[in-house]
Amino acid sequence: MSEENKKETAPKAVETPKVEEVVVAETPVTEEVEAAPVLEEVKAEKAPKKKVEKVEEFDWDKAAQNDMYSTKERTDLEKEYSSTLPDVIDKQVIDGTVVMVTDREVVVDINFKSDGVISFNEFKYNPELKAGDTVEVLVEKQEDKNGQLVLSHRRARVLRAWEKVNVALETGEVVNGQIMSRTKGGMIVDVFGIECFLPGSQIDVKPIRDYDEYVGKKMEFKVVKVNESFRNVVVSHKALIEADLAVQTKEIMSKLEKGQVLEGTVKNITSYGVFVDLGGIDGLIHITDLSWGRISHPDEIVSLDETINVVILDFDEGKSRIQLGLKQLGAHPWENLDESLKVGDEVDGKVVVVADYGVFVELQAGIEALLHVSEMSWSTHLRSANDFYKKGDAVKAQILTLDKETRKMSLGVKQMTPDPWADIAANFPVGSKHSVKVRNFTNFGIFVELVEGVDGLVHISDLSWTKKVKHPAEFTQVDAMLDVIVLDIDKGNRKISLGHKQLDVNPWDDYAKQYKDGKDYEGTVKEVFDKGAVIALSEEVEAFAPKRHTEKEDGSSIVVGETLSFRILEFSKENKKILVSHTAIFKEELEAERKKSASAAKKVMKKLEDDKKQSTLGDLDQLSALKKDLEKGE
Repeated sequence: MSEENKKETAPKAVETPKVEEVVVAETPVTEEVEAAPVLEEVKAEKAPKKKVEKVEEFDWDKAAQNDMYSTKERTDLEKEYSSTLPDVIDKQVIDGTVVMVTDREVVVDINFKSDGVISFNEFKYNPELKAGDTVEVLVEKQEDKNGQLVLSHRRARVLRAWEKVNVALETGEVVNGQIMSRTKGGMIVDVFGIECFLPGSQIDVKPIRDYDEYVGKKMEFKVVKVNESFRNVVVSHKALIEADLAVQTKEIMSKLEKGQVLEGTVKNITSYGVFVDLGGIDGLIHITDLSWGRISHPDEIVSLDETINVVILDFDEGKSRIQLGLKQLGAHPWENLDESLKVGDEVDGKVVVVADYGVFVELQAGIEALLHVSEMSWSTHLRSANDFYKKGDAVKAQILTLDKETRKMSLGVKQMTPDPWADIAANFPVGSKHSVKVRNFTNFGIFVELVEGVDGLVHISDLSWTKKVKHPAEFTQVDAMLDVIVLDIDKGNRKISLGHKQLDVNPWDDYAKQYKDGKDYEGTVKEVFDKGAVIALSEEVEAFAPKRHTEKEDGSSIVVGETLSFRILEFSKENKKILVSHTAIFKEELEAERKKSASAAKKVMKKLEDDKKQSTLGDLDQLSALKKDLEKGE
């Protein structure tokens, strides 16, 4: 139907509108036909009447009586007109044709009763828009308060885009997009007008060195995740490459063999190894397979994009993993080791690894030997290897062991200097006196160092002639100097016995003359414990009183600090021991009185027996007196 027929037929075929809409629509038409002065008069006359009362009561039946069409004709016309219009509902996305483009607006025809007008801002992304182009629009309203069709191109694009994105996710369809900018962790990509996230790890199968070079680039992507709740879409370009490489990888893996030498390009370098592109599939050279010698980082051997030859050490077809080697392309350094090298030879090297138990010395690239901490010094005081060497130090050592089959070698440094035990008897003869340094304590004695590599033991019993030393810490301290005398040497077992008290004359010969068994001496209680007490008879001499000999006459026990008389029960010069008793002094006196009284009683009883038959009164008196004396004595 032509535009003129649309305009002529529209007023007659439109369905019965609301009363308010008729009043608003007819009034402006009448005013436009009349002249401007008449319009002003009409407005002036109507000014007091701003509101139409009870418009709903307009009688359409009367108005229809003057209609030039009959009811049947009008119904037929309405059906004919409506059939030419599409079924349009609000919030529907449909395609429209651009009718006109201005600086501010774009007029779009959707084949409806009227055209829609859309702001040009919604088409800024498409500066080449022109009349006749097909665009997608969303029907916001079929008619606004002015009877205008309201459309939106921006919202239509968003809805259509989300539909396309969801379809692409379900079907795996490849979509086109443009990388707009860089963001944290990846890039922002425009796909169907939606800002999607492209993670940095999903840009390519190889590591990206410069992300900025991708900005503005148009690429193909695969939609991998859609979250409509958060309006979040994740895409991947790497997935497309991997899909293409899957077939290629399977083909390459089927042709691999252990020991095969291939050419590849260094794709990535990490702290633990190097990834090499073998032409569609990657392999890893572990850092230990880069060089026979020790290296700190792979970049010491290779560089990015370098073309190298590698050998296949192992591969897993199921996991598509390939283990490569670079050092294996050359002969092992041990195979080129000097044949004349033997145990006892002196060698030069460099410390490459330091551990507590020793250091590894590199003699040449790929050949290392262990220098144990015990072989660094003749001293028996083992320390950490860090006290002797640091990484990079030059070392001159002697070969101690050499096994070319197992490729193991050990070194020694102390062997480069004379063994101090070789002339131990000459340097430290028995009976010689020395001032030595205390190295450490044990419960049974003190270890001292005569010279580096020669340690001796001073037993706790050889510290003092008179004092009983419970622990060496009571006598001296670590790093202090101590005078000693050599008592014995065991060269085979590298042991030397020393003494300190032997530097002085044995005073027990004089003590034997001074202290006699059974004699009483004055002493001071120095210490009391469960088994007895230590009694100081003089500043140098101490004795021991067993617990049963520490009881005083009043029944109490002796206490520290008391000065009392003690009787020597036993004196042993050989064992350097004196036993004393305080209790024995007063108990012996009581025993003597008891024995004296018993003897007198026996004499009286004997006399009574002799004079039994000649007893007199006087004798009875004498016996009575004797009885009183005995009772008194007791």
